[in-house]
Amino acid sequence: MEENKYSDDIYGRARVQDSPELEQYYKDLEGLGAGALWTVANDIEPWEPKSTSVPMLWEYDKLRDLVLKSSELVTPEQAGRRVVYLVNDKRKDVAAAVGWLYSGIQVTRPGEFTSAHRHKASALRFIMEGSGGYTVVDGNKIMLEVNDFVITPNSTWHEHGVEATGKTCIWQDGLDIPLINALEANDYAVHDGKQELVKPLNYSPMNYGTSGLIPADKTWDKPYSPLFIYSWKKVYPALLDALEVNEINPFDGILMQYSNPVTGGHVMQTMGAAMQLLPASFKGKAHRHTGSFVYQCAKGKGYSIINGKRFDWKERDIFCVPSWAWHEHHNLSDTEDACLFNFNDLPVIESLGLFQGREYTENNGHQKI
Repeated sequence: MEENKYSDDIYGRARVQDSPELEQYYKDLEGLGAGALWTVANDIEPWEPKSTSVPMLWEYDKLRDLVLKSSELVTPEQAGRRVVYLVNDKRKDVAAAVGWLYSGIQVTRPGEFTSAHRHKASALRFIMEGSGGYTVVDGNKIMLEVNDFVITPNSTWHEHGVEATGKTCIWQDGLDIPLINALEANDYAVHDGKQELVKPLNYSPMNYGTSGLIPADKTWDKPYSPLFIYSWKKVYPALLDALEVNEINPFDGILMQYSNPVTGGHVMQTMGAAMQLLPASFKGKAHRHTGSFVYQCAKGKGYSIINGKRFDWKERDIFCVPSWAWHEHHNLSDTEDACLFNFNDLPVIESLGLFQGREYTENNGHQKI
């Protein structure tokens, strides 16, 4: 069969046939730091969203020993941040877990802490195990428990540690480092010594995390949430309450977004987060949408089908759903619910008017594996 000499045979797309004159023309343009749009248009203007990331699953049982081993090999001070990062097979060049999102697993032993630092990249934590852990954000010290969600917004001074009386803590880090680097806007600074504590212990959750009440005599003018921690002991009961009074979403079960208590919007400007509950025997239907997602199983076990491939997960396993990938979530238990935490780039997608989605209509809404 004769090779197709056109870049695309679909009407309305670039279909220029190569010739010796054109090839020389392209070389002349290249020599001047230029190019002909029609030679790349079909690649940079796809018919629909296209992700370079691939779905992946990181099994915690297989990673945990290596994460702990890092604490024997380097100190937090030597490493800056002692983290095993998770990298997508197709995003190794930017150290991303999916899309423009970074993820890593950090370990801190009792009595250890990191130096206070700040950066333009925003960060978040999801606590996986241990006790006595804490974070200090702009002079606010907050104690951490398993399944708590914590934010350290961009340019805030922050440090993390574990009290000497605690147990080794492991948590997932999520950052927008790849995005901020792509925008060529990142930076990093180390504090001269430890931060001075400017508020009482747990000031942020005690002020902004109580029953929807916020201080009426104080003004919060920062573009991120004043609530730096979202406690699992409050989040899980809220999910159960929502389950009692809401119809179950056929795609996501009961899906609740972590929000800024002042605005009701996302917790930070570039990264959002959510927790969803999949009722017993839940079999989610498939859909897809723009936006990259990193999931961690907080409770239970199940599996997700992403672009026709099944990924089985249990507590602490992490997996990613690339932008515009078909995906559906299933709870394997007939008696217990399952909970999935996720962080995502929806604040960027939505603020730029880039969100779109579609439902899977074949096979009763379920993908074939």
